[in-house]
Amino acid sequence: MDSPDLDRDALADLVEAIAQRADKAAFARLFGYLAPRLKAFLIRLGANGATAEELVQEVMLTVWRKAASFDRRQSSVTTWTFTIARNRRIDLIRREAKPELDPDEPALIPSSPPPADVTVDEGRRDVTLRAAIAELPAEQADLLQLAFYEGKSHAEIAEVRNLPLGTVKSRLRLAFNRLRRVMEPFQ
Repeated sequence: MDSPDLDRDALADLVEAIAQRADKAAFARLFGYLAPRLKAFLIRLGANGATAEELVQEVMLTVWRKAASFDRRQSSVTTWTFTIARNRRIDLIRREAKPELDPDEPALIPSSPPPADVTVDEGRRDVTLRAAIAELPAEQADLLQLAFYEGKSHAEIAEVRNLPLGTVKSRLRLAFNRLRRVMEPFQ
């Protein structure tokens, strides 16, 4: 079905017939002309024969569906279709480069929820810790807040609170010692 007599305008006319009237005869003629050329092009890009044929089918299906978007003033039919083919080949390479996720992969399986007694113990520990922090002197609780909830370094805390670095370190150490004593039963 190869039609060597098709020039640039004849190809564009075929695509316009497909776009305007869903002309199957025009599509068959266009397919006969482009399919072998597209297959050879895709093989030159590294696709094997079967993959190239599959990609040609996808490209020609895209031509059928998107014929109305073709503009003969912007490119030729061959440039348009070969660009579609190149892009399909790139998409295929990208899909092959990304392995499919294995649903049985241990890293993807969520951990089982902790036993109820562990959850209750953690809740008690959290309540105790919050109460212990609330009982700290205000300056220690403030520095603890900056260090652990806001992620500031000791030097940043010293600068923010206009305190000597040694004072920041000693207040945090005192706070830790008090909290450690309160939290010992939970160790």
